[in-house]
Amino acid sequence: MFVCICNAITDRQIQETVAAGASTLGDLQAQLGVATCCGCCSDLASSFLNSTSQNQITAGINVQS
Repeated sequence: MFVCICNAITDRQIQETVAAGASTLGDLQAQLGVATCCGCCSDLASSFLNSTSQNQITAGINVQS
């Protein structure tokens, strides 16, 4: 799913970047460009940083498993 429409960044790209060590929204912005245009995706992009293995992100909603 696209998280950042402005820069065509997907949830998979964000997950891979977080798995590779990104730990802040600034890291995601620097590495992917997410949340650097309109900023509407910043909350969703940040939620990938805060998610744990018990949480699952589904359609932009943080769902507890």
